[in-house]
This record gives sequence, C-alpha cells and structure tokens, in this order.
Amino acid sequence: MDNPADPAPRFIDVGAGAAARRIAVRARSGASPGIVWLGGFNSDMKGTKATALDRWAAEHGRALVRFDYSGHGESGGAMAEGTIGRWLEDSLAVFDACCEGPQVVVGSSMGGWLALLMARELMRRTTPARRASLAAMVLIAPAPDFTEELMWKQMAPDIRATIERDGVWRMPSAYDEQPYLITRALIEDGRRHLVLGGPIETGCPVRILQGVKDPDVPWRHAFALTARLPSDDVVLTLIQDGDHRLSRPQDIARILAAVAEFALA
Repeated sequence: MDNPADPAPRFIDVGAGAAARRIAVRARSGASPGIVWLGGFNSDMKGTKATALDRWAAEHGRALVRFDYSGHGESGGAMAEGTIGRWLEDSLAVFDACCEGPQVVVGSSMGGWLALLMARELMRRTTPARRASLAAMVLIAPAPDFTEELMWKQMAPDIRATIERDGVWRMPSAYDEQPYLITRALIEDGRRHLVLGGPIETGCPVRILQGVKDPDVPWRHAFALTARLPSDDVVLTLIQDGDHRLSRPQDIARILAAVAEFALA
C-alpha cells in the first residue's frame, strides 16, 4: 500500500561479489523498546500491517525498522535468487545496522520463521557488546519450515518433478496476478533451516496470532510451533474467523495490542 508521506528508503549493502544486493530500509527514530517488522514471502514493507505498525510507532514515540528482503519491494536482487538463508542474512544485517537496544520483532508468515532463525543466530553470538537484543516476538500466522511442510510435502508428484527438472515452478497466487516462483534452491536451502524438529529457544516471550480459516498456514501448524517453544511465556491466540493476512481492522487491533504489551511496558 503506497503512502505518499513515506520517506525515501535508505539502503544497506548485504553480501559480497555476485551475491551482493542493496536492501531498502525505512527506520523511524524513537524510544526503546524498538520494533522490527519482518514481512512475508513476496510481500513488502508498504503492506497494511507494516504501515499500521509504523503509524502506531509514530503515535507512541517508538523506534521502528521495516525493510524489504532482497528480491522484494524496493530492494535489489531477484526474487528467483531468494532463499531462506539469504533472507535471514538480510534480516540480520538490517538488525545489526539499524537497531539499538531491546527490540520487539514482529514476524508475519515467512517473517515468523525468519524471526525464529534470527533469535537462534543472535543467541549463538558470543560477543557481549551487541547494539540490539530481542525483547519479545509477535508472530502473525507464522510459517516456520513452510518450504518443506506446507509446500514440498503437499505438492503433487508432477510439480515436484517440474522443480527437480527445470529448477522452478510458477505457483498461482491468490494474492498476486503474477505467479510465485518456487525454485529448487528455495526448497533445498529451506531444508538447511528447519526448526520444528526439536525445541526452539528464543530467549524472549512469544505471542502468536493465528487465523483458524487460514488457507495457507493451517492453525495446526501454529500448534506444532507452540509445542516446540519451551519458554513458559508463550501465548497462542486463535482468531476463529481470521484468514492468512489478518489485515482487517480488528486483526490489526489485536496485533497492536500484542506489540503494546512489550513496547509500552
């Protein structure tokens, strides 16, 4: 959703050589805890939820960072070259370059998977002088392991054969006139970043909002994720009439309330 009042993004460089790309970032200054938006697959930082969160941050004087993964929105790179590992690298680079102090990470769909992977990577770091840290996570219809569990395992044999033979399958989308490019690299790289096979340590509280009528990420997927989160401070909210986007006014209100629990504490 375009907003003419949106400032032009700044760009940070990620990767080296042939893998180098420019990542578009919009960072709002404000008080701590800050907020970081991680969008979904094939979405961008001008979507309904991202811009609603930005307006909320402005109203409450909170810092907020939103950006486009490589191959998305205003960032450089090609969507067909994107993988979970590459988008995780984008996310960590933005987090390190643009965030300071405790952060509430808000991850939507694929962004929920990337939030969990970010938490794992941050906890592995041994350098004590980090500029930013995780204060909490708010996950919206989170889709961890979706390339394997919700794509590959659900695909018909002929579609799998197309991906293995041609390296790409053009998947029709309910959200875009253009098909989504599902590449062999995306599937294979996704297997290197699976998280649902064991306990998931986040080091922070987690709030999950999930629509029961979500056709893309079944509500049972959210249950599977919740079972892997060993922290006591995990709350799953099921929205009986909610779809995958969770972008209706009442859905936005629930998301903002979950963020406010930590950002205004």
